[in-house]
Amino acid sequence: KNAPKELERLKSLLRADADAVMEEVKEVAAVLPPAELRQQQDDCKMDIGNKRNKKTFLDEHGQYPVWMHSRQKKKLRAQRLKEKKKSKLAKGRA
Repeated sequence: KNAPKELERLKSLLRADADAVMEEVKEVAAVLPPAELRQQQDDCKMDIGNKRNKKTFLDEHGQYPVWMHSRQKKKLRAQRLKEKKKSKLAKGRA
């Protein structure tokens, strides 16, 4: 049903001067070569506010992430304390 209209529309676009279309695009946005874009991306690194231990999920203040469930926090805390107690026993301090 719409095929003839769509075909005519596409043909009219092809007949239009491609440079004129590019000039309109250049007015709207700055066109940069890919090399410059890569340099800009390398310069912009995301600043991460707090750093977490990948194994324990604790940040520098000893806090777990907000999204973590309390059961998971409890389990990780128990593991951490178990390892701590084990190392003290090995040193003969307990």
